Amino acid sequence: MEPTQQTQPLQQPPQQLHDFTGINKKFFTSRVLAVLIVAIALGVVTGFMFSKGNVVGSAVTQNGGTGTIAVTRGAVIGSGDEKIFKDTAEGVLKKGGIDGEGAFHLVRSGGDSQNVYLTSSLVDLSLLVDRKVKVWGQTQKAKSAGWLMDVGKVQILE
Repeated sequence: MEPTQQTQPLQQPPQQLHDFTGINKKFFTSRVLAVLIVAIALGVVTGFMFSKGNVVGSAVTQNGGTGTIAVTRGAVIGSGDEKIFKDTAEGVLKKGGIDGEGAFHLVRSGGDSQNVYLTSSLVDLSLLVDRKVKVWGQTQKAKSAGWLMDVGKVQILE
């Protein structure tokens, strides 16, 4: 009888692409953890202040407890990105949209057909009702409104 030979296919050991064993042990040190905790705490405090209306830039401040709001003439509130918010309009800001489009509108000379209906997720427009303002925004498609704009920046004129 002849001895049988078994042949096995040649196998190469798997390649290790990266060795992270040394990094994982040192990455989360107590300093990194402390910095993360402080950053999260500052984010929570800032969010709370914005939600209460205490901070809307240097232009609008809420006087503690009285419910009155001081608005600085000439101040600008919102984003400085004029590539996105390139459309502008001026007028007196009023509450109310048209047929569910916009929560506010700008009253401009020429009658109701010249109104600009506004919405904004960046600027709290309710703080500026009955003020003359200039807004920068992005025109949106509308069904009822002649002009519907998403406002990103507001300058207080009066």
